Amino acid sequence: MKAFENFRGVILPLDRANVDTDAIIPKQYLKSIKRTGFEDALFSDWRYLPDGKPDPTFALNREEYQNATVLLTRNNFGCGSSREHAVWAIVQYGFRVVIAPWAGEGAHRTPAFADIFRNNSVKNGLLTIELSPKDVDRIFSFVGKDPSLEATVHLADQTVTVHAGNQDHSFRFDVDPSVKERFLQGLDDIGITLKEEAAIGTFERTHDVQFPHS
Repeated sequence: MKAFENFRGVILPLDRANVDTDAIIPKQYLKSIKRTGFEDALFSDWRYLPDGKPDPTFALNREEYQNATVLLTRNNFGCGSSREHAVWAIVQYGFRVVIAPWAGEGAHRTPAFADIFRNNSVKNGLLTIELSPKDVDRIFSFVGKDPSLEATVHLADQTVTVHAGNQDHSFRFDVDPSVKERFLQGLDDIGITLKEEAAIGTFERTHDVQFPHS
């Protein structure tokens, strides 16, 4: 996995809550066992008209968002089935970050992202950023005034800075330390295991490990 570097990119607004994985990538695209080629299927039910032509009213098809790398949405993003294809489609389209808010408080609080979607994102280098509802509302308002609005994501400092006109607005986010290290170092599951290669080798040399025959 490529190390996550600070970047500046256009924000694409998707002002919908409870976007499930079937909306992100419908089930008919799950037949492929390859891990590539899913970018054209992203949000396809919303993105295309019945005749297959792009719907000009959907944000993904608007010219100002063609090179967007920051997806701004609402709470409970990625709910539904556990399909990892949803994250593949988002990453392969070009998004590097998804920003969403939590909703409610206490026992009634709904997270920004469904747990399985968040875990799949970690495995595929997609950074999920949870902000307060108030902060996300502010960013949506900025985007509403400037469709070409950009933001800078600085993982080491755990900040998102929105460049609105001549003024910058920074928002701090929390991230699990192990996830942060994984992204900054560009480590996938295999890479994390290989960090302990010396200890694994020592264990194998000092233990009589017997593997069952198939």
